[in-house]
Amino acid sequence: MHVELPEKRYYGIGEVARAFDVNTSLIRFWEKEFDILQPKKNAKGNRKFTQEDIKNLELIYYLVKERGFTLEGAKIHLKENKKRTLDNYEIIRKLETVKAELLKIKDQL
Repeated sequence: MHVELPEKRYYGIGEVARAFDVNTSLIRFWEKEFDILQPKKNAKGNRKFTQEDIKNLELIYYLVKERGFTLEGAKIHLKENKKRTLDNYEIIRKLETVKAELLKIKDQL
């Protein structure tokens, strides 16, 4: 899954939830469950997600929703293999982008 968000320094939880097509409660739940998610909070307690948080959410989404990991399995996998998992995920994203471009070209022919 590739998330389409405008280039900004911080994103609100509503923006993030819409980009991932999930409820805000799921984002808050994942924040509690996964240590790698550390959004900033303003004086009102509103969460502000950085680009790094978005990348971590993409990785969690990939493991839990696309690969079918349990939450405990995803936590263990991230602790033991975060670098390798992140590299694999980046390769998959790039290949999906190339595939989409090739399909566009095919449709134009």
